[in-house]
Amino acid sequence: MATMSERDDFKRTIVYGENAVGHLRKNEIPAYPRNYELWYTYAAGFNHALNKSINDIIRQRGKITSLEVGRIYDQFIAPTRIGERIDEVGGRLSEEIKGVAGMLATQMESTSSYSSSLGEARTALAGAKDTGAVETIVQGLIDVTHQTERTNRELENQLTESRRQIAELQESLEAIRYESLVDDLTTLANRKHFEQSLDRLQAEADQSGASFCLLFTDIDHFKKFNDTFGHQTGDQVLRLVALALKQNIKGQDIACRFGGEEFAVLLPRTDLAQAVVVAEHIREAVFSKELVKRSTGENLGRITISIGVAQWKRGDNAQSIVERADVCLYAAKRGGRNMVLSEKDDGVFTGHKVA
Repeated sequence: MATMSERDDFKRTIVYGENAVGHLRKNEIPAYPRNYELWYTYAAGFNHALNKSINDIIRQRGKITSLEVGRIYDQFIAPTRIGERIDEVGGRLSEEIKGVAGMLATQMESTSSYSSSLGEARTALAGAKDTGAVETIVQGLIDVTHQTERTNRELENQLTESRRQIAELQESLEAIRYESLVDDLTTLANRKHFEQSLDRLQAEADQSGASFCLLFTDIDHFKKFNDTFGHQTGDQVLRLVALALKQNIKGQDIACRFGGEEFAVLLPRTDLAQAVVVAEHIREAVFSKELVKRSTGENLGRITISIGVAQWKRGDNAQSIVERADVCLYAAKRGGRNMVLSEKDDGVFTGHKVA
């Protein structure tokens, strides 16, 4: 059975899907997966450069061709396809490593050949009968030595270039790994990143005793807002809350989109009182902004969020601290919303509410 978050995601995204099919029909574009993906991205509206490129063409001619759609897809979507990029970068990295192995093999052959030349020269010198024969042998050694030096310099230059290429490819793989942990809509860390980070903090706390806190936040009445003003405006709200989170955390703090309209913030080496202050700053930042509908300029008023705060305790696991933060969050909901609710060490909840 689908959760409320899954149902909300279905309602929000199905609108984008229907709009994407509508654009395919209107422009008579074949419904290939990549074409559908482009129009879905267009309908969702989070890739502003892609939308501007499409809108400029449609504004000039009223329609857009399949060829132009393909070009825009290659420019704005293909570079972000993580799986394909991993395959591409991994393949290039493999080729570079093979190249380095080939260079090392060449170096070994060159060294072996030079060693053989020295051995042959030594034997020849032992049997040399006159000065002319010695000079010929020595000149041969000089020639072989120069050739070996040239080979070594070439190999050194090639190895230097390969090291540079491998370093760049490693940076690309790290960038791709980072992108795989980011939520597309809000650019916050995604659920996968949250779970990995929570496990890491949990392990560090178990080992060192360094406490951390977890904030769980939920947008008040988001479903009603979404249904009233539309999912694109709902996405604008999600981005607004994400921005408030980003602007009110620092250092090693990690802000994540947990799912739907739920967000989480991990605060390493932070006690409960400090975490409540951070949560209040986030709540106030969201409440201070008036929301304006982009398409019409209509003022939609203010939105509010509720936040639950839990602190790691000895014996906690990832599930237990998440559950306690969740309990605090829904206690804040029941208490009137637009508030931060934290736990005390003895388990007593204390509300922090604005007038």
